[in-house]
Amino acid sequence: MKMMTCMNVKEYMIAWLFMISILSLFYTCKSDPVQQENASIYLLDSTYVRVTPMASHLDVPWEITGGPNDEIWFTEQAGKVNKIDAESGHVKTLLTLPDLYRERTSGLLGMVVHPNMSETPYIFIAYSARKSDHVHVSRVVRYTYKTDTLINPLTILEYPAWKGHFGARVAIAPDGKLIVATGDGAQDENAQDIASPNGKILRFNVDGSIPSDNPFANSAVWAWGLRNPQGLAFSSKGILYNSDHGDATDDEVNMIQKGGNYGWPKIAGYVDTPEERLFAKDSILVPPLQAWTPTIAPAGLVYYTSAEIPEWKNTLLLAILKGNSLYALPLNKEGTKTDTVYHFFERAFGRIRAVYASPDGAVYIATSNRDWNPNGFAGDDDDRILQIKKVDKKAIKEEVALKAKAIHDGKETRSEGEVLYTNYCASCHKPNGRGLMGTYPALVQNKVVEGETTNFVNLVLNGKKEMPSFSFLSDHDMAIVLSYVRKKFASKRGQISQDDIKKNRANQ
Repeated sequence: MKMMTCMNVKEYMIAWLFMISILSLFYTCKSDPVQQENASIYLLDSTYVRVTPMASHLDVPWEITGGPNDEIWFTEQAGKVNKIDAESGHVKTLLTLPDLYRERTSGLLGMVVHPNMSETPYIFIAYSARKSDHVHVSRVVRYTYKTDTLINPLTILEYPAWKGHFGARVAIAPDGKLIVATGDGAQDENAQDIASPNGKILRFNVDGSIPSDNPFANSAVWAWGLRNPQGLAFSSKGILYNSDHGDATDDEVNMIQKGGNYGWPKIAGYVDTPEERLFAKDSILVPPLQAWTPTIAPAGLVYYTSAEIPEWKNTLLLAILKGNSLYALPLNKEGTKTDTVYHFFERAFGRIRAVYASPDGAVYIATSNRDWNPNGFAGDDDDRILQIKKVDKKAIKEEVALKAKAIHDGKETRSEGEVLYTNYCASCHKPNGRGLMGTYPALVQNKVVEGETTNFVNLVLNGKKEMPSFSFLSDHDMAIVLSYVRKKFASKRGQISQDDIKKNRANQ
């Protein structure tokens, strides 16, 4: 047999590699266009689900909802309304807003597609708009859907906007009314002012008129006393729920009642302080279904009614930003109470902003790792929309299933100071203490942290500008967390004692 020359060997290898590349391309083209290679299998309790990326490299997807023909529609904060073709995975942009105002939490936010598009082909969006170089507003606008375009904008509501607390989710009620959740604009007085549209749940007819059965004549106000609501969901019984960001304490999930007052800024969470009890004597307050301190930053909310994933049937699914999780809140039969909270996919995908449950029982979530206030590092393919869909155990084959439910047994391996810092400080000042440039000051080389103890303690007790007061912390906890901050970020300074805290409180 004649031996190959070096040139023959080289030519043979090139031909072989070329053949492999052609075969690889062929099989890639034949595979599912959805990114199956990045899919992961998770075990809830007894149900296996596959988590599959549906869209990636997005600019902060803020809302997900269902559209015609089982399409998934979503907004990007940068001002785009998009849809995903469920078969091909292709993303198509239907609208790009020309007058968008985007800064921090503003931009294109909530959206709802009318459930009866054949007769009522309307899409409603909530966004912040630039009226001039110095004036911006919040708007709710109705568009008409026609052949992959959104036309004929009709402004339902235009209302004041500031630099934060925009809300803003929109939903269609079972009776066909438009429901809008608005933030208080970081202006506390708005939430309790019935004349202001801010800090409210509003109710309109789809043409923008005021329903005659609203609780206040000629007013869109349906409920009030909210701070920064970022979740709206109707149950199969027609009960309306919302999620609301608290300040330093008491993030909430509420059951929204006609004419209900949810207390902000006079009451945060449950009525459990002397000042709150005094206010509650003269007001009819609706307590939250659930409240969280330390805060968790709750965002999108959906009611899961399908039997496809039995662990979640008759459950509120809540997107969590600060906790990097999807919370499940099982409801009682009447839908009026929840006593348990389960954490799923904790730290698996980062911040979760939106959640949607499709009629076939699949759940879709949107990450928010490239927004204005990240609490970690965005991945190369962030932000993403992920599909969570039940999979038969037999179809898993040799794939390893990851545990989806986080177990919190109360055992804490971190120091007490680190836990307190993580719960109350890290979302703004970040785990490394370097804050967010132009918004949240760094604790590293910070003159207040390194300066006189009295000034440092007073700042934390009283708050300043966007920093809330942390006077609700016990003397013990405040001494622990402030000492931790000094030790970690200003190591040359001494500890702060409980006596230091007591003295400063006494001098307030």
